[in-house]
Amino acid sequence: MAVRWYCRYSLSCRGARDLLAERSVTVDASTIHRWVRKFGPEIRKRAYGAHRSWRGLQWHVDETYVRVGGRWCDLRRAVDQFGQLIDFRLTAKRDAKAARALLKQAREAVRLYHPLTIVTDKAHTYAKVIGEINARIGPEDAIRHVDRKYLNNRIESDHASLKQRLRPMRGFQTLVGAKAALAGFETFRTIRKGQFENCEIGVANEIDFVAELFPETA
Repeated sequence: MAVRWYCRYSLSCRGARDLLAERSVTVDASTIHRWVRKFGPEIRKRAYGAHRSWRGLQWHVDETYVRVGGRWCDLRRAVDQFGQLIDFRLTAKRDAKAARALLKQAREAVRLYHPLTIVTDKAHTYAKVIGEINARIGPEDAIRHVDRKYLNNRIESDHASLKQRLRPMRGFQTLVGAKAALAGFETFRTIRKGQFENCEIGVANEIDFVAELFPETA
């Protein structure tokens, strides 16, 4: 419940601690931080493992920035034409290697099918990586690359929504902690939007959905 509160709402670990205290549950804020690092990725793993839904064939890919340990790190994200998250990747550097890793990870996340179209901004790294993929899969399955910034508003608005949750935190301390928290944030945003199989919109349905992921504790 504490992890769901922290990832779902604009709360700090201290805020989640205080809400638990109102319910006569005493824990330290650092304990909640450890719970988020442990269970954020686990909730993501279970949700995508048991309730993975179909993702569209037009992907929108872009990067934004997250402050980690006092420096800006590169957060790359991919969503489909319906606004459903495909995958994300947080790296310390912004380069072709990071773009290549994101697209490989995204294709694995949707079980290795190829999108028909990938929409990006003018970043040259994506053109290079998509060209490499097309060289491997052949012309009949080639991915169409559209590099028009104004066509990528869907993921830009999704970035803005995620940043609203990140803004009160003022950054992360470590890359490992940032990745774990982002796994929780992104998963609960997907749950909130009802984008998993057998997941309906509404707070009560969100609670039931998460409880089903952990039947041993429900």
